[in-house]
Amino acid sequence: MVDTGTGPAELLAIWEAGLTHHGQGRALLLHRAARPESGTDALRSVPVGEREADLFALRRALFGERMQTRVECGACGEAMEFDLDARDLAAVGPEQPDGPLRVTDGEWVVEFRPPTVADIEAAAGAGSEAPHDLLARCTVSAVRAGRPVPADRLPSALPGSLRRRLAEAAAAADPAADVTLNVACPECGEATRAELDIASYLWTELDSWARDLLLDVHLLATAYGWSEPEILALSPLRRRYYLELCADG
Repeated sequence: MVDTGTGPAELLAIWEAGLTHHGQGRALLLHRAARPESGTDALRSVPVGEREADLFALRRALFGERMQTRVECGACGEAMEFDLDARDLAAVGPEQPDGPLRVTDGEWVVEFRPPTVADIEAAAGAGSEAPHDLLARCTVSAVRAGRPVPADRLPSALPGSLRRRLAEAAAAADPAADVTLNVACPECGEATRAELDIASYLWTELDSWARDLLLDVHLLATAYGWSEPEILALSPLRRRYYLELCADG
């Protein structure tokens, strides 16, 4: 593990707190580890792609650049395992615009902003209404044939073609918000699309690391009578050496 300025004790505290959270709650904890100087409100106000880039950078700092990924072929069910380079997946994309984005479609003119982390959190709590809720939250104004459309009529009043264009414009403005892999199956040749959720991926790695570290603490405390802070203060190399001595003895 590369030194990130956040020590083992702090990472264990993040892991422990995350055990009582899921999804967006864990993503917020991880983002706070990537930006320890930022408060919760500031973290929730950033565009989604900016958070994802921060989490990819945190992943590189903690566990390196090589990411092992497993995807099941949607056509034949073959398990496909391959490596990714985290550096290639962390581009924040174009600079965020100063004002709202505008999309026109026939008689419609809609201004909107790219979703923030807070928008995604709110949409996650909306269940089956999540896409509509997200669109409504991010729409700044909607005008049809020169007349403003009340917010309570959005987004059901928007035609499907306009909603698709809004989604495309949002994706172009914040491309790092959605990292989707397109993997060709070596067995059948069909392509499978799979979303890479960096928060879930990183949490899984942190969970495995934490449980391994606590086992090390248990073994060394049993063998030497050291406290947890004393063991965590050791470098990973020295901890491993002492564990080898325990095994040899």
